[in-house]
Amino acid sequence: MSQLSSRNKSGKRARTKTTPPIPQTDSKSNMDIAVDATKAAHGGLPLNVRAIASCGLNWPVAIWIVVVHVLAVIAPFFYSLPALLTCIVLAFVTGSMGVCMGYHRLLTHQSFKTYRPIRWVLAFLGGLSGEGSALTWVAQHRKHHVYSDHDGDPHSPKDGPWWSHMLWFMPDFGRKWHYELLKRYAPDMVKDKMMVVIHHMFLPSHFILAGILFLMGYFGPSSWGLGSAWAGGSMVFWGLGVRMVYVLHITWFVNSATHLWGYRNYDTTDNSRNLWWVGILAWGEGWHNNHHAYQRVASQGHRWWEVDVTYWVILMMEKVGLAWDVVRLKDVAKASPS
Repeated sequence: MSQLSSRNKSGKRARTKTTPPIPQTDSKSNMDIAVDATKAAHGGLPLNVRAIASCGLNWPVAIWIVVVHVLAVIAPFFYSLPALLTCIVLAFVTGSMGVCMGYHRLLTHQSFKTYRPIRWVLAFLGGLSGEGSALTWVAQHRKHHVYSDHDGDPHSPKDGPWWSHMLWFMPDFGRKWHYELLKRYAPDMVKDKMMVVIHHMFLPSHFILAGILFLMGYFGPSSWGLGSAWAGGSMVFWGLGVRMVYVLHITWFVNSATHLWGYRNYDTTDNSRNLWWVGILAWGEGWHNNHHAYQRVASQGHRWWEVDVTYWVILMMEKVGLAWDVVRLKDVAKASPS
């Protein structure tokens, strides 16, 4: 991949510090060896059963996922139009801008550059998706690209579709494992003190958002169907529960479905696929084979019908000077189409 200039479109030097290179290594650390030992234990049982049997269940994570889904199940009994619209807006803000653009294309792959405060805002919005902090998400995703669909991949469908979709983060591998994961795959993120603060704000931020949503419903105008405790609950159940369940599962489908079904534009060493419905519902993330072929390219839709809403937002940011050094397909060597 060609090295890109550190200057913006006006010719001036970019106003953020150069990010250290993303770790790219295939040598296994003690962390990987420990996980391999977990996989080897308990004989012929499925990987998810083996991992949980060896390490135990990560109860805070499991309870978090259950609570979020319970909120979504209750939501239809508290339906209101303002709550539904809030759900749609927050899904885009936390899913497309927070996870797809912030966590994935900016922080993990450095597909474009922006101001440090914007990096922090996108990392915070990504945390509100419910998928964990930017530190953990980025480290896990970089590891996925190092071992994609091979031994060491955190969430390959080769270990089972449900494992790749949502069970892979359920085992309790321990604090030491988590520390080594961050040290090995996200050292640049750990050095950013604000990212560490945002990491510790993950759970409190959801309680703060729940309080804001409830107050919006409770004190909102009655002409909009608001202005009551019932309306406050409606905002919480839809703005938090339904919205998070949607964002969680549609982005998890990138780990599972797009490594199982779809078509391929490029020959890659993994099983990545382009899957149209994930591409549409996940704001452009479903063109996954394109992404695995060109990991740093900001656009993941490489053909005219491969709609990539997240990339459109990046282009708008570039137009107004909030993004620069956007990595385009023409900036890198062409791969051989399959």
